[in-house]
Amino acid sequence: MLKLSGIQQDSIVDGPGIRTTFFCQGCPHHCQGCHNPETWPFEGGTEVPTDALVEMVTSNPLCRGVTFSGGEPFAQADGYLELAKALKEKGYEVASYSGYTFEQLLNGTPAQRELLRYIDVLIDGPFILAEKSLEVPFRGSKNQRILDVPKSLAAGAAVSVTAKRWLGEY
Repeated sequence: MLKLSGIQQDSIVDGPGIRTTFFCQGCPHHCQGCHNPETWPFEGGTEVPTDALVEMVTSNPLCRGVTFSGGEPFAQADGYLELAKALKEKGYEVASYSGYTFEQLLNGTPAQRELLRYIDVLIDGPFILAEKSLEVPFRGSKNQRILDVPKSLAAGAAVSVTAKRWLGEY
């Protein structure tokens, strides 16, 4: 069960290709200039069972990827872990935004560390208004990184994505 503030089907802005984006309700970061401040309160949102979300994704034949956005998905790591596992089993690419850095998540809760194992791509770091840029694909500010999570976990350190589709090069 996840507490969501919204769902965007057929998204083309939260990663390459046609994706389904789940917006988490609740965020501890409160970044100045956040484009989703309505997701900050942990109260509110709608509770949705994981199986209903998986059904939504799998019923769209054009969708090949899923993105977890915020709020802060890693604040609901247990629920997102269940969803990520189910989607990975069905062959979907799973990406997540997080205001935490990869290094913070490696030192986070057991559920946060476990969730990382089911994420393909992590866009990490808080949004910093002074570093806002429309020139960095799939990010809001220049400090945010697009990380290859399996390679990062294997290396024990952040490894940037090299796939051109994530870098805005097609």
